[in-house]
Amino acid sequence: MVGALARAYQRPICYCNAVGGNDQLVFDGNSIAVNAAGELIAQLAGFSENELVIDTDKARGSEFHESKTPVDLFAALSLGVRDYLRKCNFKSAVLGLSGGIDSAVVAVIAVDALGAENVVGVSMPSQYSSRGSIDDARTLARNLGIKFLEIPITNAFAAFKAQFAEIFAGRPEDATEENMQPRLRAMTLMALSNKFGHLLLTTGNKSELAVGYCTIYGDMAGGLAVISDVPKTMVYELARWINADYVSRAGEKRDPPSPGSGAVGIIPRSTIDKPPSAELKPNQTDQDTLPPYDILDEILRLYVEENLSARDIIGHGFDEKTVRWVQRRVDLNEYKREQAAPGLKVTSRAFGVGRRMPIAQKYVD
Repeated sequence: MVGALARAYQRPICYCNAVGGNDQLVFDGNSIAVNAAGELIAQLAGFSENELVIDTDKARGSEFHESKTPVDLFAALSLGVRDYLRKCNFKSAVLGLSGGIDSAVVAVIAVDALGAENVVGVSMPSQYSSRGSIDDARTLARNLGIKFLEIPITNAFAAFKAQFAEIFAGRPEDATEENMQPRLRAMTLMALSNKFGHLLLTTGNKSELAVGYCTIYGDMAGGLAVISDVPKTMVYELARWINADYVSRAGEKRDPPSPGSGAVGIIPRSTIDKPPSAELKPNQTDQDTLPPYDILDEILRLYVEENLSARDIIGHGFDEKTVRWVQRRVDLNEYKREQAAPGLKVTSRAFGVGRRMPIAQKYVD
């Protein structure tokens, strides 16, 4: 577009874009200059402030540099976190480390944005937490060099359930008891936030937020939802990129793991390989309740970002029952998203400022 305008008016054009985060919005930089022939003669880096002096008459044409998705996505999220804390006068952040992939990716982003000395990771195991998840959380914290706290909620959970023993008598345990656990964890994290002035980062992804696979006033509680616009499949892509190619803002890149060590980088291999689970009851996995994430994320993209109807999505070859279930879950959970922490927009349509829907509605397809 800029090149065409330059050719039409036979004038060089400098396209200067803002750089930085403003709440949900992250401006990417990538400013460019073209000569009177419409040829690219300069391009600044994305997601970092920079300047360049050019002679528009003498500069030679060059190719436009297109970054890869994980690189730009990580840079956008890091910049968004850094500017949000800086502009809100926070110096440090705290987050829960479950041993899962979402919290691992958010922790790496936080360290990149704020420095390891300004990030605190907290493991809050219950009786349903696997030893592997606890070990993965500890290993991640050690790899990142952040402060690590282990504060079990087992006793608090038992005490809290005991208050309802008589009231709930005769009723089986269900989502009520499952939701008590993330709410106890939220209270633990908020206590650390209040006492030490940390901003609490939430770690839920877009897939979970879309269908309500999250606990309001629990794991949704916090000051900034870092990856709330990142689908689960993209979280995995980010994690693999972090372990293979990530270089910190300071230019530091870790040495490759030694052969046979079982390590693959900053994020433990088992965190990436194991089936995702909220670990709120025995042997639980996300796919007990949700469709496979590759299917779920594509349906969500078509419904939320492309704004297609269920009939249109089914026409793309997806199972009708699955599509209807996903659509219904997205519609029913608007009340949760209305009360969610602000998130960083990195797709064409994010929840919140990018997609305002009424909570009290009876839409039909």
